[in-house]
Amino acid sequence: MLKRMAPVMIFLFAIILFTGTASILGASNGLFQDNPSEADMLQLPLDDMDPLLEEAMEDHVMPGAVVLIAKDGKVVKHDAYGYAARYTDSDFTEMDDPVEMSEDTIFDLASISKLFTATAVMQLWDQGAFELDDPVADYIPEFAANGKEEVTIRQLLTHTSGFRPSTTAPLHEIEGDREDKLAFVLNESLQNPPGQEYLYSDVDFITLGVLIERLSGMQQDEFTEQFITGPLNMTDTMYNPPAKLKHRIAATEEQPWVDRELVWGEVHDEKAWTLDGVAGHAGVFSTAADLAVFGQMMLQQGTYNGVEVLSEEAVELISTNWNEDIPGARSSGLGWELNQSWYMDRLAESNTLGHTGYTGTSIVVSPNNNTIALLLTNRVHPTRETVSTNPVRQLVAEKTGAAISAWSAASMKDYVEVLEARDAFAHESAAHALKLHLTAVHQYELQHDAEKVNRHMESLQALLEYQLDQELITEAAYDDLMMDAAYLIDSWQ
Repeated sequence: MLKRMAPVMIFLFAIILFTGTASILGASNGLFQDNPSEADMLQLPLDDMDPLLEEAMEDHVMPGAVVLIAKDGKVVKHDAYGYAARYTDSDFTEMDDPVEMSEDTIFDLASISKLFTATAVMQLWDQGAFELDDPVADYIPEFAANGKEEVTIRQLLTHTSGFRPSTTAPLHEIEGDREDKLAFVLNESLQNPPGQEYLYSDVDFITLGVLIERLSGMQQDEFTEQFITGPLNMTDTMYNPPAKLKHRIAATEEQPWVDRELVWGEVHDEKAWTLDGVAGHAGVFSTAADLAVFGQMMLQQGTYNGVEVLSEEAVELISTNWNEDIPGARSSGLGWELNQSWYMDRLAESNTLGHTGYTGTSIVVSPNNNTIALLLTNRVHPTRETVSTNPVRQLVAEKTGAAISAWSAASMKDYVEVLEARDAFAHESAAHALKLHLTAVHQYELQHDAEKVNRHMESLQALLEYQLDQELITEAAYDDLMMDAAYLIDSWQ
């Protein structure tokens, strides 16, 4: 296997040369603002997110949110809703001067931080620092304690190491400084034999954070800034944001059990907090615009605005499902999750990448659609005892998918093929009938014959009704295609 062997400092020097050329908007292979139609997307499904997000806030799902949707390098939606800070305590006492959410609000990303850790690890892999199936103990000798000699770096990245979800004792109760607490983590024992089960674990990524620091000789926040956020010009992405940025940061929750008042401007996760705000599993703060750059870098095979953050080979490894042979395991690449319909909804496919964060954040990166869908919320403000944000995550992905597939009859046909791959039809003939119908409709679209488009789309809706009655299509696929048909008809009227 060929890999770059340049030392860290040479790599740093090379990417600094490009830093001044990187920008979020207006670059040749970067993101820029545009109309949905320029990205072959309908405006109406994107607009339909707004009242549904407002309804979720009225139902106290979250105080506020920022949504960003980008396709083909074009940002087609970037909107803010509700409040970044509204309450003074977990009793929902209203602030005298609540802070409205804005497009550039900075969020505690929570577990989306793991993606930055995975990126840093794979940058070191790109440099030839290790092989993925090397035992972790080769680089962190004390990790071998308590039967962990055979746990590999790949197993940490895919949550198959055997660790339990969290540490055996709360880290904030461990005496000593950051190094003492990391030593406690490295001494932990396994719950399961390595490589046999999937179990999502913060311990995996805290350990990976230590690996980064051991291999690079730099603390993880310094490494991230110099090799990821700096080269990508992600100036609003950081660990431990300075106090001067508090007015731009979304507040989280009151935490009396660790003697913290309302957490605002500091990391919410207790383990990351007791590790001085810098940990492999949590701690990164960012904006939607910055996080979109990160997602676009992944869509562009590790490169953004001429800066190579990851090799194409590293991106391919990150995007591979390594858990296929483990019964019941979540599809997982290296750090990134794959094909998770519970928040990716219509964008979920075998190569769709994503992750969520406990504070109410989510990122979905769809290579097949060349699309990024971001939802950043402060759902733990002022308390984590709120309803799940998963329906809102699904909503954003669903409407993003509808804006793509309802753009034209040809796009709808593509989506029928996606549904067919998901076994949404009882017989191949049912999918074939829909695709044949949509092919004919597309010919009328090319002729700009609105009357015939609408008439034949109404016939398609009738065909869908028949297929549902005959149990030839799943109810979920029926709902999606009926919604797309309604959007398409509306666009031609």
